[in-house]
Amino acid sequence: MYAAMRRAMLKILPRRAPGLTQTEIRKAVVKHLPASLFPGGAKADWWSKLVQLNLEAKGELRREPTKPLRWHLA
Repeated sequence: MYAAMRRAMLKILPRRAPGLTQTEIRKAVVKHLPASLFPGGAKADWWSKLVQLNLEAKGELRREPTKPLRWHLA
């Protein structure tokens, strides 16, 4: 599930600022996820946050200091 969400996030996240909000990320990734793992988008919100935090910790994702917060690829 992690790998599928990571692939989906890397597809939808822009390379430059301003990036996407958490709500925009959650909505956008659902159409890129396999239905066998995320039927009807189930648990996609939780997994998107988990992957977002992991990618941010690894330096692959950058958080913009805006309100609301936005993320883009590093």
